[in-house]
Amino acid sequence: MGHPRLAVDGVLILDGKLVTVLRGQPPFVGMHALPGGGVELGETTERAMMREMEEETGLLTHIVRVVGVYSDPKRDPRGHTVSVAYELRRVGGKLKAGTDAADVDLVDPVKLPAMAFDHATIVADFMRGGRNIS
Repeated sequence: MGHPRLAVDGVLILDGKLVTVLRGQPPFVGMHALPGGGVELGETTERAMMREMEEETGLLTHIVRVVGVYSDPKRDPRGHTVSVAYELRRVGGKLKAGTDAADVDLVDPVKLPAMAFDHATIVADFMRGGRNIS
């Protein structure tokens, strides 16, 4: 039996808009998603988040806070994946699509388009100030 994979997802607001990527790889090809991806062996989740944000959006960021930890075994159709979601702050770089992102888009965080995975839930938790555990 395998183990859950560890991933990161990032919430970054620029001028009141949420930075999203349009997925270029399955699952959810063409859908909006938060920038993020898998944590590499020997890498902290914080470093993975900043790396993934730069790779997918061209932006240099710093971590502000943890939004929440998302561990529903069904959140990713490829298999059980636990994600640590972070709020980030831009410190440099130029917004452009990279690696497996088909494009980048700035969207209204209150009126989200259809989002991949459980990313709409992550954004809603961010907008409320953090994840509520019940």
